[in-house]
Amino acid sequence: MTAGLEPIVGRYLSLDFDGRRYRVYFEEAGEGIPLICLHTAGADGRQYRGVLNDAEVTRRFRVIAFDMPWHGKSSPPQGFEREEYRLTRDFYTGFVVAFADAMSLQRPVVMGCSIGGRVVLNLAAIHPDRFRALIGLQASAHVAPYYDTEWLHHADVHGGEVCAGIVSGLVGPDAPDIHRWETLWHYMQGGPGVFRGDLHFYKVDGDLRQRIASIDASRCPLFLLTGEYDYSCSPAETEEVAALVPGARYKIMPGLGHFPMSEDPERFLGHLGPVLSDIEELAKRAG
Repeated sequence: MTAGLEPIVGRYLSLDFDGRRYRVYFEEAGEGIPLICLHTAGADGRQYRGVLNDAEVTRRFRVIAFDMPWHGKSSPPQGFEREEYRLTRDFYTGFVVAFADAMSLQRPVVMGCSIGGRVVLNLAAIHPDRFRALIGLQASAHVAPYYDTEWLHHADVHGGEVCAGIVSGLVGPDAPDIHRWETLWHYMQGGPGVFRGDLHFYKVDGDLRQRIASIDASRCPLFLLTGEYDYSCSPAETEEVAALVPGARYKIMPGLGHFPMSEDPERFLGHLGPVLSDIEELAKRAG
């Protein structure tokens, strides 16, 4: 085995948002159309390592994956120890826009998975002119609770291991072991209560069933990609979203689960490539 530097560069951004200062870590690679990548609940931007390292993507797109506050290498804001972390729809949506503005990104593409896919739908509903295109991975308008989230932050269990255990069944059965376990390792490293706090958005505050029909894909193209083995955002739930949004394009990805970009990067890139080519062609037509 030979050593080699990856093209990914990591930096920190000091971002003032909603009256507080956040120290936000992000990684980027490539040049061209900005592509912001949003990680899943309880994880961080490392999930997009395959996209960041793909030369075919990065020769056309400036890929940027940032860790939300409380996640990965992004710190919580001052005073976090006196509050309970709970992600809300308004905070999440506003923070993505604030990050894009702080980075001076002109009409970027945003791609998000799970909670990131859900917030992509909200961005499509209320900020369609701010973005060039939106890509929802595992994106549904709502999910019915199917387990007790209290166990995700409880004194009787190991928080990281129980979080990884909860999501382990969401990884596709064909995922290579090396990627499966790296995906679960990211969950084992999450901060106490962070996964549960993210699920407040996913299961409660982020219910978008009343907003989906207002999305206008002619103003901002919407692409939906969902793994066939996901039971948290099932293929049927993605198809329901697509049916309510005229012009939305969707594809069910065979063999993949809830973490397509992380659990099997090579297979996922085969599905992402045509979407990015379509976005690039739309950009050329727009001049």
